[in-house]
Amino acid sequence: MITKKRLTAVLPLLALAASLTACGGNGDTGAAPGAASSGSSAAPAPSSSAPMATESATESAAGAPFGTACSAVPASGEGSFAGMAEAPVATAASNNPVLSTLVAAVKKADLVDTLNSADGITVFAPTNDAFAKIDKKTLDKVLADKKTLTDILTYHVVPGRKTPADLESGSFTTLQGGKVTTTGSGQDYTVGDAGVVCGDVATRNATVYIIDTVLMPKK
Repeated sequence: MITKKRLTAVLPLLALAASLTACGGNGDTGAAPGAASSGSSAAPAPSSSAPMATESATESAAGAPFGTACSAVPASGEGSFAGMAEAPVATAASNNPVLSTLVAAVKKADLVDTLNSADGITVFAPTNDAFAKIDKKTLDKVLADKKTLTDILTYHVVPGRKTPADLESGSFTTLQGGKVTTTGSGQDYTVGDAGVVCGDVATRNATVYIIDTVLMPKK
């Protein structure tokens, strides 16, 4: 039988045990003291992780461009790799100063909507310097002939998003109907007679490989 004297001695021990149990509950959840009662102390955690998540998404969208000419691509803005990743391919190219001649040719051939609405393509995009290799008289003649220009431009486009691994030893049917072959490894690839100077550039609907020579379909 518990006497009144013993009960008086036990009650403080029970109170202490209850107090320790309550403290142990906070420890089990990993909550810092006062976290449950103060919303402001918990707020910094989501905000500090948000920029990391945004950066990761941008890097994923933009891919991993490589090549000697990638340094000529703007570091920020719509013409940057991150900016191009947000736009369909013809629009993305129009924002990139190293592709201005190509964009002018695409507009002359009325191919802007065709390229922008395509669902998953690869574009081998000649630089301004690539077009400069063609003598002016020949280039002007090509630009004035819509059918020839369309054939040349669509020869630079193949269905599907091609990875660098796909280009190691590839043969692809272009939108023009002809075949284009690719070879290479690492960061050194050729497309027909052209070299890739900035590869694996992502846009919203295409993967772009910027090349140093204009490809000419076989007649």
